[in-house]
Amino acid sequence: MTLHYKWLTQTVATAAQIHPGDLPAIAAHGFKTLINNRPDGEGGPNQPTSKELEEAAREHGIAYVYLPVVPMRYTREQVEAMAQHLKTAATPVLAFCRSGARTEQLFHFTQQLG
Repeated sequence: MTLHYKWLTQTVATAAQIHPGDLPAIAAHGFKTLINNRPDGEGGPNQPTSKELEEAAREHGIAYVYLPVVPMRYTREQVEAMAQHLKTAATPVLAFCRSGARTEQLFHFTQQLG
C-alpha cells in the first residue's frame, strides 16, 4: 500500500482518507501524530470510524487526535483547536480528511491567527 501525502511545512503533512491498514506505512514514514479532520460517517459505511483509526494509531505508537470539520463550515474554535494541536503535537504530524483539501485549508486558517 502506497502512502501519499503533501508536506505543508517541515513538520506537517496532509493526506486523503487514511485507513487502519495504512498505519504501518505511516509509522514507517516516521509520523508521530495523526489528526483526523473527517467526521465519522461522512463517507458512508466504507469510511473507518475514528475509534478504529485511534486503535490502529496507538498500536503503532502514533498519537491520535479527532477534530472533525464539516467542509466549508470552519469555526474559529476548530481553527484554534487545530492550531493548538499543531503546537503541542509530537512531530511530524499527518493530518487528513476525505481528499486532504479541507485539512490543508484548515491549516492555512491556523496560520492567519494572531
